[in-house]
Amino acid sequence: MDGTVRENIKPGLKVSIVLKKDQKNGELTEGIVKDILTNSPVHPHGIKVRLVDGKIGRVKIIDR
Repeated sequence: MDGTVRENIKPGLKVSIVLKKDQKNGELTEGIVKDILTNSPVHPHGIKVRLVDGKIGRVKIIDR
């Protein structure tokens, strides 16, 4: 599924995000979505989310 479409992301989903500090190297961080922070239906760099551990980043991969 596409991490740039808000409709695909729901709280409780396991995702891989890129943190702000990792945007240059593209390192991914896995976690469970707590909150969706992007209001627009689509974002070209990925929908911004807060994970249950408090980390914030843009969704790159939605794990099934």
